[in-house]
Amino acid sequence: MEFLQQNWHWATLAAVSGTWLLFETIRAKADKTLLSPIEATMLINREDAVVIDVRDQGEYAQGHIPNARHIPLAEIDRRKGELDKLRDRPLILCCASGARSANAISALKKAGFEKLFNLRGGIYEWEKAGQPLDRGRKPEKEKGKKK
Repeated sequence: MEFLQQNWHWATLAAVSGTWLLFETIRAKADKTLLSPIEATMLINREDAVVIDVRDQGEYAQGHIPNARHIPLAEIDRRKGELDKLRDRPLILCCASGARSANAISALKKAGFEKLFNLRGGIYEWEKAGQPLDRGRKPEKEKGKKK
């Protein structure tokens, strides 16, 4: 008891952070749009889901989910017409951590899209889970060369 009296600020910090962690865990389980990397892979394989990467060009070029379509968040509103033909398929949006893709989901919901999912933890969690990343394309000048 004496320890708690002398270190009440640390005990308070521990209680607050524990409560916040519990709240976030419950909220994440209730949000059915958040997918783990494994759940995303299953959705891609079982329901032909399409991955939309909303990161900037430089981030995308450093590594992205194989076959992901690149539409930066800043261009979502202008380019959502490109996604119209995919309205019936699940769309998995991803970014570095999951924050920008949540914004993209909001924009696409307003446009009438329904099957929208967010890769929880973004590319960071995808790579941490051992999932593959495509590290770029061949430079333009090499594409036309014959082997």
